[in-house]
Amino acid sequence: MTRGTKRLRILVADDHELVRRGIRGLLCARRGWTVVGEAMNGREAVEKVNRLKPDVAILDISMPDLDGLQATRRIRDAVPTTEVVVLTMHESDQMVRRVLDAGALGYVLKSDLPTQLVKAVKDVSAGKQFLTPRISDIVLKGFLKTGNQVDTMGRSQVRPTSREVEVIRLLAEGKANKEIAIRLGITIRTVETHRAKIMLKVGVHSLAELIHYAIRHKIFTAPSAEE
Repeated sequence: MTRGTKRLRILVADDHELVRRGIRGLLCARRGWTVVGEAMNGREAVEKVNRLKPDVAILDISMPDLDGLQATRRIRDAVPTTEVVVLTMHESDQMVRRVLDAGALGYVLKSDLPTQLVKAVKDVSAGKQFLTPRISDIVLKGFLKTGNQVDTMGRSQVRPTSREVEVIRLLAEGKANKEIAIRLGITIRTVETHRAKIMLKVGVHSLAELIHYAIRHKIFTAPSAEE
């Protein structure tokens, strides 16, 4: 393997064998990338992620026996080191919010799969969010149309996962990323990823705003002046 090439272990979940086969061929053409498992439904995807602990899980949003959103929530709670890319045909900012709320870091339209999936996997494996370009345009237009209402809606409707609530509470208590990583048994990079995703999901831009969010939603109670 050439220097600088990153090894990646990937799981693919889709109820259509031809789709899984096409994705496998696309990904395995990359040096150092391996598809370690495949799943035909959401429940099987969750079980295999728990057992195999891949770096990235690619999930179709419309699967039997747990859809992609339900599977994503379970995967992110059980194996937070596995990042999720969701495949969907839905082109709406509402669906993007649901996907991000579930804990996924990547959102790829099936129509863009051949040209965008490799980049999506590269980005999410590095802890970066990825939205298919057309979806980015839709989200931006929605923001420009509604203005500050997006922030208000995001703060009231988007709910962090149970693991993200733990991270919020520890950040609000003043814990550093390294301390949080040790406390939760995860890597510092995973803590940083959680922190970035939390801020995006709840619509805050600084630690101070995140603390206010934690107090407002009773995740953290500020100490009184007498303490």
